[in-house]
Amino acid sequence: MTDIVYPQGVLVAGVDEVGRGPLVGDVVTAAVILDPNNPIPGLNDSKKLSEKKRELLAPLIRERALAWAIGRCSPAEIDELNILQATMLAMSRAVAALAVQPGFVFIDGNRCPSLPMPSQAVVKGDSRVAEISAASILAKVARDQEMIALDALHPQYGFARHKGYPTRDHLAALAEHGVLPEYRCSFKPVAALLAAGNDLAAAGK
Repeated sequence: MTDIVYPQGVLVAGVDEVGRGPLVGDVVTAAVILDPNNPIPGLNDSKKLSEKKRELLAPLIRERALAWAIGRCSPAEIDELNILQATMLAMSRAVAALAVQPGFVFIDGNRCPSLPMPSQAVVKGDSRVAEISAASILAKVARDQEMIALDALHPQYGFARHKGYPTRDHLAALAEHGVLPEYRCSFKPVAALLAAGNDLAAAGK
């Protein structure tokens, strides 16, 4: 495991992403600078928290953090760049959007995006670094809300349940109803349907 050493005398941000695996929607990232004088109890990897707990923590993070921001890459950008490079770009966008710029950034995972300040990748950082935990919660809540909004527009796909991940039900709905513009066309199940001419939704049928 990577040693975690907080640099002294500079603001530290944490960055995490949500949505690398889904077939639909943006990959969403968040960057958070916590206030050491205003701690937030209960921070943890968003995947280890219930939906209710995440939705309680998210407004606390937005209220108490020194700065926070959301970054994203669209399905078109994911198709153009690939999901890894799109995730790196979304992370750099989140950091750039912070109202206060940090002097150091912890990134969840095993690699860092191109940033104008020093950074360190931390494997399983969403469980080990409070700033990354906070970022994971904001990113997860933001993306889930977008999937719920998409579900309201296209309830036959079940986005509110599977959040865009390639579950059996999702793949069945995709095959039946066709490819929406919000899908990532480079991802294999979507690309296969498009190659077979199954673009009913995109054609507006």
